[in-house]
Amino acid sequence: MTIAVAVSGGIDSLVAAHLLKKEHSSVFGIHFQTGYEEKQHPHTDDSPASGSRGREPYVPRLQALMGSLDIPLKIIDCRREFENRIVDYFLRSYASGRTPNPCVQCNRDIKFGIALKAAARMGATHLATGHYARIRHTRDQYELLQGRDRQKDQSYFLSMLRPHQLTCALFPLGEMHKDQVREIARQNDLQPLSGRESQDICFVRNRHYADFLESKKGRIFPPGPIVDTQNKRIGTHKGLHRYTIGQRRGIDCPAQSAYYVVDIDPAANRLVVGYKNSLYKETCFIQQVNWMVSKPHGPIEVRARLRYRHAGAEAEIHPLENNRAVIRFQTPQKAITPGQAAVCYRHERVVAAGWIEGA
Repeated sequence: MTIAVAVSGGIDSLVAAHLLKKEHSSVFGIHFQTGYEEKQHPHTDDSPASGSRGREPYVPRLQALMGSLDIPLKIIDCRREFENRIVDYFLRSYASGRTPNPCVQCNRDIKFGIALKAAARMGATHLATGHYARIRHTRDQYELLQGRDRQKDQSYFLSMLRPHQLTCALFPLGEMHKDQVREIARQNDLQPLSGRESQDICFVRNRHYADFLESKKGRIFPPGPIVDTQNKRIGTHKGLHRYTIGQRRGIDCPAQSAYYVVDIDPAANRLVVGYKNSLYKETCFIQQVNWMVSKPHGPIEVRARLRYRHAGAEAEIHPLENNRAVIRFQTPQKAITPGQAAVCYRHERVVAAGWIEGA
């Protein structure tokens, strides 16, 4: 095996690289540039326009870090592809009234798409990442499983990977808990370039989504009417990109009970709001379904997650034509949001995932 390990400078990818180097003789690191690299020091601006302001830029520091592990680092320029496939998708989704999930898209199209192909041209047989997920190889297929640490499990974000991508994937942290990873880093003096873990989308980091969207030239999000579920106008929204299904804050329409966003209508530039009970739905339609089992002929029982922090709910998934499916829940679920990924599990295994069309 020749293993390429995707490194960002964070603790997870650093420990993954360390573990792989201990077990395999042929390991090299890859870092794909997106054009939106995190500033690793609050007083450092590593952007090309401003230079490093006397501090060492990010990539040389990452190369030095990998050098200390005796792992060569190769840089892959993915800036154009990242802009076209991830950032533009993010912008288009909000413009169409959907709430995107760029991390799911990025894992399929960039990490295990463009970066994997580039690593293969460099001689890699496998691509490893610091994700908390597991792969089980049975006699006839590769199965994607939840990470052993359920609090950090990232199988949701990998649920759109194709079977051929899973055959090349390695997740060294899948059997570990986060505390174990931190302890390995401490014992081996592995110092990540960033001491904090960001929960933000990498290209929006430290900004509100709306501010990022408005910063893109040519993107205009005009105000428009806020209507209730009876189509009565009750206010004016500040641009549909500032809202998502289930949102409560920022509506600014006083009422006897709190209003929540229940629908976004970009064709009419309308924001539809209602009371909390109107957020609960029993069905969810998904498209572009990625079956990780043989496509069933009828409904199968699953536990379906509607977003990353959703605990999951008991349901049945019914396959439909044109690579679509419907998920029917045993109990109504709150804030089913178009544009997010719905991921279906049987026990700990991912069996299907798709993009939510609506409820």
